[in-house]
Amino acid sequence: MNQSNAGRVLVHATAVIPASASLPFGASVESAVLLLGDSSAGKSDVALRLIAMGARLLADDQSALSVESGRLHAESVDAAHGHIEIRGIGIVKIPAARRVPVLFCVRLTQDAPPRLPEPEFFRPDGLRLSAAPRLFRLNGFEASTPAKIAAAAAAMETDSLLPGDGSFF
Repeated sequence: MNQSNAGRVLVHATAVIPASASLPFGASVESAVLLLGDSSAGKSDVALRLIAMGARLLADDQSALSVESGRLHAESVDAAHGHIEIRGIGIVKIPAARRVPVLFCVRLTQDAPPRLPEPEFFRPDGLRLSAAPRLFRLNGFEASTPAKIAAAAAAMETDSLLPGDGSFF
């Protein structure tokens, strides 16, 4: 559910900056990946696994979205800045980044992702974007999901994400 407040929209999402988690795939990415999904879809868990790989937390569970120069940006809600819920442990304070542009979004589900997905885009209600970020659908509990996100971030950062229709052959 989106809530709007003075040019910002609050969404139920976790946001991370892949940073050095993407290095094995060719780039250190300093833009955000927005993790969307229902409660218990694995948003905090995927973020935790990405952080263990070298990513940085931006926001856990609730992200504030805004637009600058037509591009989507994400940041934490002030009261929750630097906190992440670790299921079975509790809420832990960790270093967190501030507002950054969103590179792409991931909708976490329990379904198997399509092998070669058709391009989808994320357009939050209440915000006008000149270019909406890509939206991917991944299973939040699949072991490879954090690596897939880190690889996608590097591919998008280096403009090496190829179309899934075979036209690159």
